Amino acid sequence: MEIAKGWAGKKVLSSPFVVQLLVIMYLVEFVKGALLVSILPVYMRQELDLTAYAVGWALALQYIGDNAFRSPLGWIIDRIGYRYVMLFGVLFTSASVLIISFTSGLGWIVVACLLLGIGTSPLWPCVINGATTVAGNESSGTIMSVVYMAWLTGVGCGPIVINFFIVHTYTPAFRILIGMMIVVVLVALFLPGRHQSMALENREIHSHADEVHRQLPWTERVRRYFARVGASLHASKLLYPAMFTQNFALGLLTPVLTQYARTVLHLTPQQYSMYLVAGGAVTVLGLIPVGKWVDRFGTKWFLHVGFLTAAVSLAVLGYTRSLPLVLLIVAFVGIGYACIIPAWNALIAQAIPKAERGAVWGFFLTIEGLGMVFGSISSGKLWDKLGPHSPFLVSGAVLLLLFVLHLFITRHRTDVVR
Repeated sequence: MEIAKGWAGKKVLSSPFVVQLLVIMYLVEFVKGALLVSILPVYMRQELDLTAYAVGWALALQYIGDNAFRSPLGWIIDRIGYRYVMLFGVLFTSASVLIISFTSGLGWIVVACLLLGIGTSPLWPCVINGATTVAGNESSGTIMSVVYMAWLTGVGCGPIVINFFIVHTYTPAFRILIGMMIVVVLVALFLPGRHQSMALENREIHSHADEVHRQLPWTERVRRYFARVGASLHASKLLYPAMFTQNFALGLLTPVLTQYARTVLHLTPQQYSMYLVAGGAVTVLGLIPVGKWVDRFGTKWFLHVGFLTAAVSLAVLGYTRSLPLVLLIVAFVGIGYACIIPAWNALIAQAIPKAERGAVWGFFLTIEGLGMVFGSISSGKLWDKLGPHSPFLVSGAVLLLLFVLHLFITRHRTDVVR
């Protein structure tokens, strides 16, 4: 059994299709991270002289566009394959980069942010759907670790690397981002089309049932579709609030981390980067071994340990002012998420039916995205009303709630097996 799992993991990582998806994931997240963290907020404030309110709305449109289109695009992947869905996304993302590079009006920047969100919306459904299709359940933990490594390194490298090219002008930085998007478009052209995607997922392209289905009114088709998907899900209904909660906890921290580091801990930008790299490095280095252990031992105990470790660490972090101790706590947060990320996504992958994998991944990612949106909105209110420690404390409490939800989810799975 272990030999079979090891062979399956190597097969996944040597698959040209999976390599293409990981290259696209890394480059798109590099571009997105560079734009959202290092370029757009400062560029819109200093170069375009826009208000903070305008900047906030422009960036919010990116998240709205990304989240709104994930579910329908996941459904479309099941119908037309990976190539055209991903091309749709990367061409919109490329258009966004070009607009930001060559225009300066608020209207154009807002349009570019919306296009960036719409353009990146197929990324996660395509990558996770394709990678888990090749991996199967026996290597879902390993492949999720690799996908999240590509994501984390792309998101992390984008803002850091692009800063070296922003000196007196943004032109060199924009040229690099445009060049990366050209590479992404070329890679996307070689993704599987409809016939190849169907063969990859062992699905027939046409059947008599499909022909009968197409003759029904579209409302009846939609109703039957969701009924079929719902009936085929191998998961507790508690998985839905758990997915929302997991990203809500993360969303609580995203908007306040920089503010907390600069105004409460009084870190310099260089020190803050060092702390981010420390926490991120612990997470990235832990992903691959934990992913392999998840494939071997299952998800249960890794999620138990991960939720508790991250919950306690985040709650303590909000009250800690000693910089060496903060660094140690950040490392424990990284360990917690190194356990959570591959195990959580492997748990979700096991619940998804093969017949409608793209649509269900899109739906699940939309639920997770909503958690991130509401967490980000709540974070600022908590900071203003209750103090800088409150987003960290609430995030830790939410992860404890998620730990309890997971206890019931694993109990449901045990009952199903019996």
